[in-house]
Amino acid sequence: MEGGNKLERGLQLRADWQIALAISAVLRFFYSAFAAVAAAVLHPQPGLIRSNALTENLPSPGNWHYVLLGIWDRFDTLWYLRIAEHGYDLPATVVFYPLYPALIRASSWIVKPAAAALLISTVGAFFYFQGLMRLARAEPRQSRPLRTLALAAVWPASFFFFAGYTEALATSLIVWCIVWARGEHWLAAALCACAAGLTRSAGTLLIIPLVIMAWRAHGSRSSRAWILLAPSGTLGYWFWLRQTGRLSIATAYRTYWTTEVAPPWTTLGRAFRSLANRFDPMVVVSLVALALFFFAGVVARRKIKIEDRWFSVAVIVHVLLRLCSPPLLGAPRYLLPVYPAYLTMGQWVEKMNSTRFAFLCAALFALNLAWMWEFLSWSLVL
Repeated sequence: MEGGNKLERGLQLRADWQIALAISAVLRFFYSAFAAVAAAVLHPQPGLIRSNALTENLPSPGNWHYVLLGIWDRFDTLWYLRIAEHGYDLPATVVFYPLYPALIRASSWIVKPAAAALLISTVGAFFYFQGLMRLARAEPRQSRPLRTLALAAVWPASFFFFAGYTEALATSLIVWCIVWARGEHWLAAALCACAAGLTRSAGTLLIIPLVIMAWRAHGSRSSRAWILLAPSGTLGYWFWLRQTGRLSIATAYRTYWTTEVAPPWTTLGRAFRSLANRFDPMVVVSLVALALFFFAGVVARRKIKIEDRWFSVAVIVHVLLRLCSPPLLGAPRYLLPVYPAYLTMGQWVEKMNSTRFAFLCAALFALNLAWMWEFLSWSLVL
């Protein structure tokens, strides 16, 4: 136990970027190795693959390209790769925001598109870990910020940070928006918020903490006015869809993705009714994740910053506004941007001894890998 404490204290003395780089590099290597092993062992049912879209040109198993890259071509990744190559040529593609596929396309001049997607996610994970570490260090009564970072790194669904998904890019932009805003660097914060809104619709919610922080800041009003740019990413994308005659996102979700906007209580009611009819582990996991993130990000700490509290509320409500089938589809990964929850949970485990904390992290990481296994085997409902 004492050895674990010494290692933890030694790591916490390192610069934030060094800690983030080490965690990102280790996890990138581990997940790639885990996926490579899975590629040799998994034999998905053809029906599971054919039931998903854009699976007609998947790489064939049994070669190095598939082991290293093709095994990651799952679900939303296929849509981002298609948009990067063909643009928004299908009506269903408009629900995928443009920054991530644009970065894939730009990076494809250097590496293959699938590799570019994973590279962008890995870089995004690095910046997310670095930004979260900086936020944790700034928290009052936070003597072990590394534990906050460890929880975020092993949390179930955190493997999406290293897949061809937007989670890493979006969350990194969100936490750095908050970091810059707390330093009253309003233009940098607004640009991060704008880019986050071009990555996921949840990025637009950053206007809430930005307005709160700008209201109580002491800088000039003209510098604080930059926050008005925060929603321009999402709003600009919506305007472009309208100007080019494409479907609105709401229409595309309703038409192609069996998803529509509904009050949060309607979504929760449908989730509980579905459980009453048939036990669904993913619905249970989603409900537990919602309850935990609401408690940790909104009500658990009396001294949680007001901007953190309201951002947590906004993200959770944003998740609950999606009425889909099955209910709460993908909710655990949509909650990953709720950084205040990790700050709270980091405080919860501060007094836990190193052995117990290691067991906790191991248990969470095992659940994370179990979910990743389902993802790689095409049997996960996202």
